[in-house]
Amino acid sequence: MSTRRKARRPESRGGRPRLLSEEVEARLVAASRTGVAVELAAEMAGVSRSTFLAWMARGRAEVEARDAGDAPRAEEEEYAVLYEKVRTARATAAARAMANIRRVADGGIVTKVTTRRFRDSVTGEIVEETVEDRTSPDWRADAWYLERQHRDFYGKDAVVALEITGLGGPVGQDEQAVDLAALADRLDRTLFSVEYPPELEGGSVVDAEIVN
Repeated sequence: MSTRRKARRPESRGGRPRLLSEEVEARLVAASRTGVAVELAAEMAGVSRSTFLAWMARGRAEVEARDAGDAPRAEEEEYAVLYEKVRTARATAAARAMANIRRVADGGIVTKVTTRRFRDSVTGEIVEETVEDRTSPDWRADAWYLERQHRDFYGKDAVVALEITGLGGPVGQDEQAVDLAALADRLDRTLFSVEYPPELEGGSVVDAEIVN
């Protein structure tokens, strides 16, 4: 079934709509490539949010009509081109952001490189040593990914209920569902909040007292 399109009058006699100039189009695409919100992209291009959305709606209608077999309409070409460019730009931004999230989750990102030179005490030769500091894997990046890409199972609104004694059975009236997100947050705060006195970290005990 093809998409019906209403006839529209050209907005200018110069071939391009008055507002949708080449410069405005380039700004919209460049802003969309960064992944900013639609309203901010429109503001960066000097147009209103409603105007930008209207252009995108016309472009989408034209692209879908062409895909359905309708003949292209010259007066809608500018909107179709804008729609395709913005859609590709936003997809590129999303893919880049997701790749960065996966890098954080996997760890191993180099944060510091230290190079030092010293003379070997045995051979007397000058030795150069390079040490890299790398990030550890961060499970929170994986949690963010699951929460948004698999919202039905891991989203904040998803109902996750486990019966501790039955391993997945129904939750009884006297039992409470386990909030896995809250549990993970408590574990995170607990695991990363332990701090030891310097004397214990150094391996020697300065003073000790046994308490109940």
